[in-house]
Amino acid sequence: MTNNKRLIDEFLELVQIDSPSSKEGNVAKVLVNKLEEIGLSVEVDNAGEIHGGETGNVIATLKGNREGKKILFSSHMDTVSPGIGIKPIIDEEAGIIKSDGTTVLGSDDKAGIAAILEGLRHIKENNIEHSDITVVFSIWEEGGLFGAKSLDYSKLDVDYGFVLDSGGSPGEIIVKAPGQDRIAVKIKGRPAHAGLQPEAGISAIMVASRAIENMNLLRIDEETTANIGIVKGGEATNIVMPELEIIAEARSLDEQKLDAQTSHMIEVFEKAAKEFGAEIEVEISRMYSPLNIDENDDIVEFTKKAFANLNIQGKTASTGGGSDTNVLNKNGIKAVNLGIGMKKAHTLEEYIAIEDLINSAKTVIEIIKEA
Repeated sequence: MTNNKRLIDEFLELVQIDSPSSKEGNVAKVLVNKLEEIGLSVEVDNAGEIHGGETGNVIATLKGNREGKKILFSSHMDTVSPGIGIKPIIDEEAGIIKSDGTTVLGSDDKAGIAAILEGLRHIKENNIEHSDITVVFSIWEEGGLFGAKSLDYSKLDVDYGFVLDSGGSPGEIIVKAPGQDRIAVKIKGRPAHAGLQPEAGISAIMVASRAIENMNLLRIDEETTANIGIVKGGEATNIVMPELEIIAEARSLDEQKLDAQTSHMIEVFEKAAKEFGAEIEVEISRMYSPLNIDENDDIVEFTKKAFANLNIQGKTASTGGGSDTNVLNKNGIKAVNLGIGMKKAHTLEEYIAIEDLINSAKTVIEIIKEA
Protein backbone atom coordinates (compact mmCIF):
# COMPACT_ATOMS: atom_id res chain seq x y z
CA MET A 1 0.00 0.00 0.00
CA THR A 2 2.85 2.36 0.79
CA ASN A 3 6.45 2.32 -0.33
CA ASN A 4 7.83 1.68 3.12
CA LYS A 5 11.50 1.89 2.17
CA ARG A 6 10.96 5.23 0.47
CA LEU A 7 8.99 6.49 3.47
CA ILE A 8 11.69 5.51 5.95
CA ASP A 9 14.50 6.84 3.78
CA GLU A 10 12.71 10.15 3.37
CA PHE A 11 12.11 10.45 7.10
CA LEU A 12 15.81 9.80 7.74
CA GLU A 13 16.69 12.43 5.14
CA LEU A 14 14.39 15.06 6.64
CA VAL A 15 15.53 14.70 10.25
CA GLN A 16 19.13 15.21 9.16
CA ILE A 17 18.30 18.65 7.73
CA ASP A 18 18.83 21.10 10.59
CA SER A 19 15.68 23.15 11.19
CA PRO A 20 15.49 24.70 14.65
CA SER A 21 12.65 27.16 15.13
CA SER A 22 13.08 30.22 12.87
CA LYS A 23 15.84 28.40 10.91
CA GLU A 24 13.71 26.22 8.63
CA GLY A 25 15.04 27.64 5.36
CA ASN A 26 16.94 24.57 4.18
CA VAL A 27 14.21 22.05 4.87
CA ALA A 28 11.62 24.37 3.32
CA LYS A 29 13.58 24.42 0.04
CA VAL A 30 13.75 20.63 0.02
CA LEU A 31 10.03 20.31 0.69
CA VAL A 32 9.09 22.80 -2.02
CA ASN A 33 10.99 20.65 -4.53
CA LYS A 34 9.44 17.42 -3.27
CA LEU A 35 5.90 18.79 -3.41
CA GLU A 36 6.41 20.17 -6.91
CA GLU A 37 7.82 16.82 -8.07
CA ILE A 38 4.68 15.10 -6.77
CA GLY A 39 2.59 17.54 -8.77
CA LEU A 40 1.34 20.13 -6.32
CA SER A 41 1.31 23.88 -6.82
CA VAL A 42 3.52 25.41 -4.14
CA GLU A 43 4.06 28.82 -2.60
CA VAL A 44 5.91 30.15 0.43
CA ASP A 45 4.16 32.89 2.39
CA ASN A 46 5.65 35.84 4.29
CA ALA A 47 5.44 34.39 7.82
CA GLY A 48 9.23 34.43 8.03
CA GLU A 49 9.34 38.14 7.29
CA ILE A 50 6.70 38.80 9.92
CA HIS A 51 8.48 36.91 12.68
CA GLY A 52 12.11 37.24 11.66
CA GLY A 53 12.65 33.69 10.41
CA GLU A 54 14.51 32.30 7.42
CA THR A 55 11.41 31.24 5.51
CA GLY A 56 7.65 31.30 5.53
CA ASN A 57 5.10 28.53 5.65
CA VAL A 58 5.17 26.13 2.70
CA ILE A 59 1.65 25.95 1.26
CA ALA A 60 0.80 23.49 -1.49
CA THR A 61 -2.40 22.58 -3.31
CA LEU A 62 -3.51 19.62 -5.39
CA LYS A 63 -6.66 20.25 -7.39
CA GLY A 64 -9.22 17.49 -7.07
CA ASN A 65 -10.51 15.33 -9.88
CA ARG A 66 -13.82 14.58 -8.18
CA GLU A 67 -16.24 16.22 -5.73
CA GLY A 68 -15.83 15.69 -2.01
CA LYS A 69 -14.62 17.19 1.24
CA LYS A 70 -11.80 19.66 0.75
CA ILE A 71 -9.08 18.61 3.14
CA LEU A 72 -5.93 20.06 4.64
CA PHE A 73 -2.91 18.19 5.99
CA SER A 74 -0.42 20.03 8.17
CA SER A 75 2.81 19.40 10.08
CA HIS A 76 5.48 21.78 11.30
CA MET A 77 9.02 21.98 9.95
CA ASP A 78 10.88 23.12 13.07
CA THR A 79 12.39 21.01 15.81
CA VAL A 80 13.30 21.77 19.42
CA SER A 81 16.84 21.96 20.78
CA PRO A 82 19.19 20.21 20.78
CA GLY A 83 18.39 19.53 17.14
CA ILE A 84 21.55 20.33 15.19
CA GLY A 85 23.41 17.43 13.61
CA ILE A 86 20.77 14.79 14.24
CA LYS A 87 22.05 11.27 13.57
CA PRO A 88 19.11 8.85 13.34
CA ILE A 89 19.63 5.19 14.13
CA ILE A 90 17.41 2.33 13.00
CA ASP A 91 17.03 -0.27 15.75
CA GLU A 92 15.87 -3.27 13.73
CA GLU A 93 15.33 -5.48 16.76
CA ALA A 94 13.10 -2.95 18.51
CA GLY A 95 11.46 -1.79 15.28
CA ILE A 96 12.15 1.86 16.02
CA ILE A 97 14.10 4.85 14.78
CA LYS A 98 15.91 6.86 17.46
CA SER A 99 18.60 9.50 17.75
CA ASP A 100 22.15 8.73 18.82
CA GLY A 101 21.38 10.23 22.21
CA THR A 102 23.09 13.59 21.71
CA THR A 103 20.08 15.33 20.12
CA VAL A 104 16.35 14.96 19.75
CA LEU A 105 15.22 12.78 16.85
CA GLY A 106 12.97 15.32 15.16
CA SER A 107 10.04 12.95 14.62
CA ASP A 108 8.22 15.93 16.12
CA ASP A 109 7.21 16.79 13.50
CA LYS A 110 9.10 15.41 10.52
CA ALA A 111 7.34 12.08 10.92
CA GLY A 112 4.15 13.94 10.06
CA ILE A 113 5.77 15.56 7.05
CA ALA A 114 7.12 12.23 5.76
CA ALA A 115 3.72 10.57 6.19
CA ILE A 116 1.98 13.33 4.24
CA LEU A 117 4.50 13.18 1.39
CA GLU A 118 4.23 9.41 1.09
CA GLY A 119 0.44 9.57 1.15
CA LEU A 120 0.39 12.13 -1.65
CA ARG A 121 2.82 10.11 -3.76
CA HIS A 122 0.71 6.99 -3.39
CA ILE A 123 -2.42 8.83 -4.51
CA LYS A 124 -0.68 10.22 -7.59
CA GLU A 125 1.18 7.03 -8.55
CA ASN A 126 -1.97 4.92 -8.32
CA ASN A 127 -4.27 7.43 -10.02
CA ILE A 128 -6.63 7.47 -7.05
CA GLU A 129 -9.40 10.02 -7.45
CA HIS A 130 -9.44 12.72 -4.81
CA SER A 131 -11.04 16.01 -3.86
CA ASP A 132 -9.07 19.24 -3.37
CA ILE A 133 -6.07 18.80 -1.06
CA THR A 134 -4.14 21.55 0.70
CA VAL A 135 -0.84 20.99 2.51
CA VAL A 136 0.70 23.39 5.03
CA PHE A 137 4.17 22.81 6.42
CA SER A 138 4.43 25.51 9.05
CA ILE A 139 7.33 27.33 10.59
CA TRP A 140 8.11 28.02 14.24
CA GLU A 141 5.41 25.87 15.82
CA GLU A 142 7.51 25.16 18.86
CA GLY A 143 7.28 27.94 21.39
CA GLY A 144 4.53 30.00 19.84
CA LEU A 145 2.65 28.51 16.84
CA PHE A 146 3.89 31.53 14.90
CA GLY A 147 3.60 29.99 11.45
CA ALA A 148 -0.02 28.95 11.86
CA LYS A 149 -0.90 32.33 13.32
CA SER A 150 0.45 34.07 10.21
CA LEU A 151 -1.41 32.05 7.58
CA ASP A 152 -3.75 33.97 5.30
CA TYR A 153 -6.92 32.04 6.12
CA SER A 154 -8.90 33.87 3.48
CA LYS A 155 -6.95 31.84 0.90
CA LEU A 156 -7.60 28.45 2.48
CA ASP A 157 -10.73 26.76 1.10
CA VAL A 158 -10.96 23.76 3.41
CA ASP A 159 -13.72 21.63 4.97
CA TYR A 160 -11.60 19.46 7.28
CA GLY A 161 -8.08 19.85 8.62
CA PHE A 162 -5.76 17.11 9.87
CA VAL A 163 -2.65 18.05 11.82
CA LEU A 164 -0.19 15.17 12.18
CA ASP A 165 1.54 16.22 15.38
CA SER A 166 0.54 14.21 18.43
CA GLY A 167 2.44 11.59 20.41
CA GLY A 168 -0.17 8.86 20.49
CA SER A 169 -0.07 6.03 17.98
CA PRO A 170 -2.24 6.18 14.85
CA GLY A 171 -5.85 5.94 15.96
CA GLU A 172 -5.56 8.79 18.44
CA ILE A 173 -7.77 11.79 17.58
CA ILE A 174 -7.07 14.86 19.71
CA VAL A 175 -10.30 16.83 20.15
CA LYS A 176 -9.44 18.78 23.28
CA ALA A 177 -6.33 20.85 23.98
CA PRO A 178 -5.74 23.78 26.32
CA GLY A 179 -5.47 27.44 25.59
CA GLN A 180 -2.40 29.18 26.98
CA ASP A 181 -1.62 32.59 28.43
CA ARG A 182 1.95 33.87 28.67
CA ILE A 183 2.39 36.09 31.71
CA ALA A 184 5.43 38.36 31.90
CA VAL A 185 5.91 40.25 35.16
CA LYS A 186 8.59 42.82 35.99
CA ILE A 187 8.90 43.64 39.69
CA LYS A 188 10.59 46.96 40.48
CA GLY A 189 11.91 47.35 44.02
CA ARG A 190 14.61 49.65 45.31
CA PRO A 191 18.36 48.95 45.56
CA ALA A 192 20.32 49.38 48.76
CA HIS A 193 23.61 48.17 50.21
CA ALA A 194 22.82 44.72 51.58
CA GLY A 195 25.39 44.99 54.37
CA LEU A 196 25.21 48.65 55.41
CA GLN A 197 21.55 49.61 54.98
CA PRO A 198 19.39 46.72 53.73
CA GLU A 199 16.26 48.17 55.36
CA ALA A 200 16.41 51.07 52.87
CA GLY A 201 15.86 48.72 49.96
CA ILE A 202 12.83 46.95 48.56
CA SER A 203 13.76 43.41 47.57
CA ALA A 204 12.18 42.33 44.30
CA ILE A 205 12.91 38.69 45.13
CA MET A 206 11.03 38.99 48.42
CA VAL A 207 8.04 40.41 46.56
CA ALA A 208 8.18 37.51 44.13
CA SER A 209 8.56 35.00 46.95
CA ARG A 210 5.53 36.34 48.80
CA ALA A 211 3.46 36.23 45.62
CA ILE A 212 4.52 32.71 44.70
CA GLU A 213 3.87 31.51 48.25
CA ASN A 214 0.23 32.54 47.86
CA MET A 215 -0.20 31.45 44.23
CA ASN A 216 -2.03 28.38 42.96
CA LEU A 217 0.47 26.63 40.65
CA LEU A 218 1.10 23.38 38.77
CA ARG A 219 -2.03 21.18 38.67
CA ILE A 220 -5.02 23.40 39.46
CA ASP A 221 -7.72 20.95 38.39
CA GLU A 222 -8.18 18.30 35.72
CA GLU A 223 -8.45 20.98 33.04
CA THR A 224 -6.09 23.67 34.28
CA THR A 225 -2.36 24.05 34.98
CA ALA A 226 -0.02 26.92 35.77
CA ASN A 227 3.73 27.28 36.04
CA ILE A 228 6.50 29.80 36.65
CA GLY A 229 9.26 28.84 34.26
CA ILE A 230 11.76 31.72 34.09
CA VAL A 231 13.07 33.97 36.86
CA LYS A 232 15.76 36.56 36.08
CA GLY A 233 17.21 39.24 38.34
CA GLY A 234 19.95 40.45 40.61
CA GLU A 235 23.25 42.26 40.19
CA ALA A 236 25.42 41.29 43.17
CA THR A 237 25.10 39.69 46.58
CA ASN A 238 25.73 43.00 48.33
CA ILE A 239 22.85 44.78 46.61
CA VAL A 240 19.22 44.37 47.64
CA MET A 241 17.69 43.06 44.43
CA PRO A 242 16.07 46.06 42.74
CA GLU A 243 14.40 44.33 39.80
CA LEU A 244 13.18 40.88 38.83
CA GLU A 245 11.56 39.45 35.70
CA ILE A 246 9.30 36.42 35.78
CA ILE A 247 7.83 34.53 32.84
CA ALA A 248 4.90 32.28 33.72
CA GLU A 249 2.10 30.50 31.96
CA ALA A 250 -1.45 29.33 32.58
CA ARG A 251 -3.26 26.68 30.56
CA SER A 252 -6.79 25.32 30.57
CA LEU A 253 -9.17 23.36 28.39
CA ASP A 254 -11.85 25.82 29.55
CA GLU A 255 -11.47 29.45 28.47
CA GLN A 256 -13.24 30.82 31.55
CA LYS A 257 -10.94 28.82 33.83
CA LEU A 258 -7.95 30.11 31.88
CA ASP A 259 -9.11 33.69 32.37
CA ALA A 260 -9.67 33.04 36.07
CA GLN A 261 -6.26 31.45 36.65
CA THR A 262 -4.43 34.25 34.85
CA SER A 263 -6.36 36.87 36.81
CA HIS A 264 -5.53 35.08 40.07
CA MET A 265 -1.81 35.07 39.30
CA ILE A 266 -1.77 38.77 38.45
CA GLU A 267 -3.80 39.68 41.52
CA VAL A 268 -1.35 37.84 43.78
CA PHE A 269 1.60 39.67 42.23
CA GLU A 270 -0.16 43.01 42.62
CA LYS A 271 -1.02 42.33 46.26
CA ALA A 272 2.56 41.36 47.12
CA ALA A 273 3.94 44.43 45.35
CA LYS A 274 1.58 46.69 47.29
CA GLU A 275 2.55 45.04 50.57
CA PHE A 276 6.26 45.75 50.03
CA GLY A 277 5.87 49.11 48.30
CA ALA A 278 7.17 47.82 44.96
CA GLU A 279 5.93 48.48 41.44
CA ILE A 280 5.07 45.87 38.85
CA GLU A 281 4.60 45.79 35.10
CA VAL A 282 2.51 42.98 33.63
CA GLU A 283 2.17 41.79 30.05
CA ILE A 284 -0.35 39.08 29.23
CA SER A 285 -0.41 37.34 25.83
CA ARG A 286 -3.05 34.82 24.80
CA MET A 287 -0.76 32.43 22.92
CA TYR A 288 -3.65 30.34 21.65
CA SER A 289 -7.25 29.51 22.53
CA PRO A 290 -8.51 26.11 23.70
CA LEU A 291 -9.39 23.39 21.21
CA ASN A 292 -12.74 21.80 21.94
CA ILE A 293 -14.42 19.60 19.36
CA ASP A 294 -17.44 17.48 20.25
CA GLU A 295 -16.65 13.76 20.30
CA ASN A 296 -19.64 13.16 18.02
CA ASP A 297 -18.71 15.85 15.51
CA ASP A 298 -18.78 14.88 11.85
CA ILE A 299 -15.00 15.27 11.49
CA VAL A 300 -14.49 12.76 14.31
CA GLU A 301 -16.81 10.21 12.71
CA PHE A 302 -15.08 10.80 9.37
CA THR A 303 -11.65 10.20 10.91
CA LYS A 304 -12.75 7.07 12.76
CA LYS A 305 -14.02 5.65 9.48
CA ALA A 306 -10.65 6.26 7.83
CA PHE A 307 -8.90 4.45 10.70
CA ALA A 308 -11.44 1.60 10.53
CA ASN A 309 -10.43 1.02 6.90
CA LEU A 310 -6.99 0.13 8.32
CA ASN A 311 -8.44 -2.01 11.12
CA ILE A 312 -7.32 0.64 13.58
CA GLN A 313 -9.74 1.75 16.27
CA GLY A 314 -10.09 5.51 16.33
CA LYS A 315 -10.27 6.98 19.81
CA THR A 316 -10.74 10.59 20.88
CA ALA A 317 -8.35 12.03 23.45
CA SER A 318 -7.35 15.20 25.26
CA THR A 319 -3.85 16.66 25.56
CA GLY A 320 -2.11 19.16 27.79
CA GLY A 321 -0.21 20.84 24.97
CA GLY A 322 -1.23 23.22 22.24
CA SER A 323 -0.55 22.78 18.51
CA ASP A 324 -1.32 24.37 15.17
CA THR A 325 -4.70 22.64 15.51
CA ASN A 326 -5.75 25.24 18.09
CA VAL A 327 -4.98 28.06 15.68
CA LEU A 328 -6.68 26.42 12.70
CA ASN A 329 -9.92 25.99 14.63
CA LYS A 330 -9.76 29.52 15.99
CA ASN A 331 -9.59 30.72 12.37
CA GLY A 332 -12.57 28.74 11.16
CA ILE A 333 -10.98 25.49 9.92
CA LYS A 334 -12.42 22.47 11.67
CA ALA A 335 -9.35 20.39 12.44
CA VAL A 336 -8.18 17.54 14.66
CA ASN A 337 -4.69 16.52 15.71
CA LEU A 338 -3.73 12.94 14.91
CA GLY A 339 -1.36 10.67 16.79
CA ILE A 340 1.64 9.65 14.70
CA GLY A 341 3.62 7.72 17.29
CA MET A 342 6.43 10.06 18.33
CA LYS A 343 7.56 8.99 21.79
CA LYS A 344 9.55 10.91 24.42
CA ALA A 345 9.46 13.97 22.17
CA HIS A 346 11.61 16.95 23.22
CA THR A 347 14.13 14.63 24.90
CA LEU A 348 17.37 12.89 23.92
CA GLU A 349 15.49 9.57 24.18
CA GLU A 350 12.97 10.46 21.46
CA TYR A 351 12.01 7.62 19.12
CA ILE A 352 9.28 6.48 16.76
CA ALA A 353 8.11 3.00 15.89
CA ILE A 354 8.52 2.22 12.20
CA GLU A 355 5.06 0.64 12.22
CA ASP A 356 3.54 3.90 13.46
CA LEU A 357 5.32 5.86 10.76
CA ILE A 358 3.95 3.51 8.11
CA ASN A 359 0.42 3.58 9.56
CA SER A 360 0.52 7.37 9.60
CA ALA A 361 1.17 7.41 5.86
CA LYS A 362 -1.63 4.88 5.35
CA THR A 363 -3.91 7.12 7.40
CA VAL A 364 -3.24 10.03 5.05
CA ILE A 365 -4.20 7.83 2.12
CA GLU A 366 -7.43 6.65 3.74
CA ILE A 367 -8.45 10.17 4.69
CA ILE A 368 -7.96 11.25 1.08
CA LYS A 369 -10.07 8.30 -0.11
CA GLU A 370 -12.82 8.99 2.40
CA ALA A 371 -12.96 12.65 1.45
